[in-house]
Amino acid sequence: MPGTPTEIATRHLAETSRWKPLEFAFWLVAFGAIWLLPSHHLILNEIIITALFAMSLDLILGYAGIASLGHAAFFGFGAYFAGIFAIRVIGDPLTGLILATLASGALGFITSFLVLRGVDLARLMVTLGVALVLGEIANKMTWLTGGADGLQGVMMGPVLGLFEFDLYGRTAYVYSLVVTFLLFLLARRIVVSPFGLSLRTIRDNPLRARAIGIPVNRRLIAVYTLAAAYAGAAGALLAQTTQFVSLDVIALHRSADVLLMLVIGGTGYLYGGFAGAIVFKVLQDVISNWTPQYWTFWIGLILVILVLIGRERMNHRVAVLWARLRGKPEPRPRTIVGGH
Repeated sequence: MPGTPTEIATRHLAETSRWKPLEFAFWLVAFGAIWLLPSHHLILNEIIITALFAMSLDLILGYAGIASLGHAAFFGFGAYFAGIFAIRVIGDPLTGLILATLASGALGFITSFLVLRGVDLARLMVTLGVALVLGEIANKMTWLTGGADGLQGVMMGPVLGLFEFDLYGRTAYVYSLVVTFLLFLLARRIVVSPFGLSLRTIRDNPLRARAIGIPVNRRLIAVYTLAAAYAGAAGALLAQTTQFVSLDVIALHRSADVLLMLVIGGTGYLYGGFAGAIVFKVLQDVISNWTPQYWTFWIGLILVILVLIGRERMNHRVAVLWARLRGKPEPRPRTIVGGH
């Protein structure tokens, strides 16, 4: 139905904001795993925290076009903040989580001005530099962070004063899942809003976005701050549920791993981070049990195959198979013109 550009945009946002059946199915499975997979709560907790971390990176990479090699800086900052807060102030999980999230967002706001000063390669180097600086600070301030020995002695109280953290990870998984779901709802609302639409415009063509009156720098600062807060929340969850923090949380390989997850799951839609985290963590767990020394080789090989085949071709084959199973006409392959 035709109309003014405003009406067309409003209808588009309203349509994309509707929940799809697969979304309901995904979250039903995630919450159902509390009872369906009682012996796998520890790995499930790690997956859901990693998925939140990947979603935070997707907010800046998939929606705003900001590539980062140092996103683990905010993840690690949130983890150390939550751990130190539990040791030196109070072990209440929710208080520590909220403060760690706000502190990571503040760090993201401060460093966002550095990121805006360059594009592409310069941004990659700036984000990498921030992570390296924070990692070295955490390594040297042994009196506060524990240095190479890690932050030990983190003792968490019960969630809401009722639910103690158990050795099997049940409380940890439920806690992390609920927090991730609430943050996902907020992120989903943001990306289907006019703000999210303006981010995609900036990602596709920042010069045109600036020409039509979009405040590009303010939008990028806002989403970078939000992504840093989300990453900090993921780090805080990891510190609280494992009750230990080491330099590994801020290492370069953690930033590289989360980028790899988005390559696997896809960027520009929030579920890409969840899909990538699930595939990566399951492969890591299975392959490392099979061959502990060479599991990275096999994951790298899978990534190469994924890149060579192409995501569009794989999605089309899955769609064809699904159509055949349902007895529906096979979908036509999408034609990609001009790289879009």
